Amino acid sequence: MQPLSTLYRADVMEMLKKSLGAMTITPDNVYQPGNKAILPYIDKMIADHLVPGSTIRSMENLAALSALARQGKSCLLLVEHYSNFDLPTFHYMLRQAGPEGVEAAEKLIAVAGYKLNETNPVVTAFTEAYSRLVIYPSRSIQALKDKNADPATIAAEQAKSQTINQASLKRLNELKTTDKLILVYPSGTRYRPWDPSTKKGVREIDSYIRAFDYLCLVSMNGTILFINPDGGMHDDQIGQGSILYEVSPPIACADFRDSVKDQLLDGADRKQAIVDEVMRRLDAMHQAVEPLLPKVD
Repeated sequence: MQPLSTLYRADVMEMLKKSLGAMTITPDNVYQPGNKAILPYIDKMIADHLVPGSTIRSMENLAALSALARQGKSCLLLVEHYSNFDLPTFHYMLRQAGPEGVEAAEKLIAVAGYKLNETNPVVTAFTEAYSRLVIYPSRSIQALKDKNADPATIAAEQAKSQTINQASLKRLNELKTTDKLILVYPSGTRYRPWDPSTKKGVREIDSYIRAFDYLCLVSMNGTILFINPDGGMHDDQIGQGSILYEVSPPIACADFRDSVKDQLLDGADRKQAIVDEVMRRLDAMHQAVEPLLPKVD
């Protein structure tokens, strides 16, 4: 395996030329439509490394959610998260899955952390190929506190997060009933095996579920982009891999929340319990299809 930016250096340079370069997030640009001029370069990278047999199972469930979106229902995809190529591979594989997949890919808007825009121009170029609603994740503030950052720095970042997230929430409320599929990673970050906390769902996900009509859970087995523990996001390494997505039937969000709350004891953290159930179901889906993952030679 090699770093993605090294193996495809020439393509990355072309991507940078076509990049809009929106590296500073403000309340005015939290919604960023995908830059389709960059898609062919990323598609090539995926096609070069995706093992035959990789697929999205249960496409009929995603088609059913897409039909609900066409009816004006607000529709949410809660997806497992393992690498910064999860959205690119999902988007690519949807477009290989026939007309229903192409329609779903066109509707996708991913909720994404601001660091994907502000960290590195190469990361920004990859990120902007896909339509996104940018947020300031709560994990980022907590990370500053864990590092005992200067109180003034923490206060400034908290103010920034509030401004960005208020703008994102307003834009989300405008977009969610316009025949879109809003994709959210309930863990809020990529899973890193050496850090079990990255597998835990974040409490804010309950707010998304409460605000939507329907959801589908999407498990993911396999990847082609591997995290470099000793480097930044631009140091991630690409290699041959197989990927298997599994999509649950659409679930009424209100029913899902009620089913969890009905089982809770008094005083329990309802928000955390609801996202814990999301993660439990995703893990069960993941484990059930693991034996079906195409083998890598």
